[in-house]
Amino acid sequence: MAENSVIVIGGGIAGLTAAAILAHEGVQVTLLEAHSQIGGCAGTFCRGSFVFDVGATQVAGLERGGIHERLFRHFGIDSPGAEILDPGCVVDLADGYPPIYLWHDPKRWEDERKRHFPGSEVFWSICSGLHDSNWAFAQRDPVLPIRTFWDLSQLLKAMGPLNFSSALLSKLTVSDLLKISGAHNDSRLRKFLDLQLRLYSQQPASRTAALYGATVLQIAQAPLGLWHLQGSMQTLGDRLKSSLIRDGAKILYRHRVVGLAFDSRDKKWTLDVIGPSKCSLRFQANDVVCSLPPQCLLNLLPSEEKQIKKYRVKLEKLPKPTGAIVFYGAVNRLSLKETLPIHLQLFDIDPGPLFISISCEGDGRAPLGQATIVASVFTPTADWCVLDELEYQNYKELLLDKIVRKLEIRLGLNPLHWIHKELATPRSFAKWTGRPDGIVGGLGQHPSLFGPYGLSSRTPLQGLWLCGDSIYPGEGTAGVTQSAFMACRQLMAERGKNITIPR
Repeated sequence: MAENSVIVIGGGIAGLTAAAILAHEGVQVTLLEAHSQIGGCAGTFCRGSFVFDVGATQVAGLERGGIHERLFRHFGIDSPGAEILDPGCVVDLADGYPPIYLWHDPKRWEDERKRHFPGSEVFWSICSGLHDSNWAFAQRDPVLPIRTFWDLSQLLKAMGPLNFSSALLSKLTVSDLLKISGAHNDSRLRKFLDLQLRLYSQQPASRTAALYGATVLQIAQAPLGLWHLQGSMQTLGDRLKSSLIRDGAKILYRHRVVGLAFDSRDKKWTLDVIGPSKCSLRFQANDVVCSLPPQCLLNLLPSEEKQIKKYRVKLEKLPKPTGAIVFYGAVNRLSLKETLPIHLQLFDIDPGPLFISISCEGDGRAPLGQATIVASVFTPTADWCVLDELEYQNYKELLLDKIVRKLEIRLGLNPLHWIHKELATPRSFAKWTGRPDGIVGGLGQHPSLFGPYGLSSRTPLQGLWLCGDSIYPGEGTAGVTQSAFMACRQLMAERGKNITIPR
């Protein structure tokens, strides 16, 4: 490896973004991806003529000024084809009342929530003020948490008057906002908030940071919005791949990192890697950007050095994220109701709240006249790790049948209409993504883990940087992209160069 080289671990959206940014700055970059393709949890797989999004099915940050759009402009490449989702999602609380439509137009959304949650406007007004303040803050590219004077300088540059005020709420939850606004007795509003926030923070209202929750609760409304990509989620990764390859970076597939060690004399990292055909390889670099879940570092870092031991203790204390059960199905489009939304969130006790995504005609996920259906539900990972193979297969089959029946009832499907059905579990995600126990999402946006109190992209180990869904500002393609940009800015600042991108 050349002097000042960087190795990026992981080819999900965070790793691809980091590699693309650094390559665009003229840094020699090598991206190591354990799988045979890029994308990670925002990737795809095929079953015959059907293309399924692995996990993520919608994108934020493609609007003018959004983090994806800004970076694509910076790279000089076109954003992937996408349509704004309107509504962004339809939420059915299964309580006998009409479902709630998350309209893109703010006035239409205001009228919608007044119908469903009368008397809650003070709560939404507080959320709106925090959302506007947070969005302006994010566009000025802050660095959080603070670990150096440079980090502090970037944070202060991003702070506006309203941010100093909202910082006083940094330890509050969304439930606290409900109490402050007098809306805490509205059980239907609380049920809606719990459902929505679990999608974005893996936490209910009582455990989601107020500053985070206020922003994601309005992510579907203009001037922001949620987008449906033409082709598949893979197109987002493909755009980033084209940029980093053009700028001289390399991607090595089927290269799984199994060890990390820092030589304090040479100031370089050594990476032990299992390559294709199980061959053992060794790489060296001045800096390493790790986009894997931070829990992976426990199996990669040595345990002898005092500084590493201390960092390992911190990593061991991190709360464990949840896993996901994901159903992938395909049907003839004529069997679907014409009024069905693209994204539907359905409250259910068993197996749990379902988030359902249905492909659009001609969007590249299914042949004309047919449609893919992806339905996911969160689950504890521990339940799946202790089962023997027979128990696992039986439990998996039971859940598959259960989810299929729920979808048939909710979507009005005849059991004979299915063309394809399969189920992925945390075991599946552990096998294909390498995430410990098949965890998905980040650490959960509890006040103790959000913003200034979260895990830093700047580790205490020289030249080791983190990005991804466990780093500020959190999960989702826009969140992990922001984290990658932040880590790259810190890395390049250490080399005496500032990175700026257009707003």
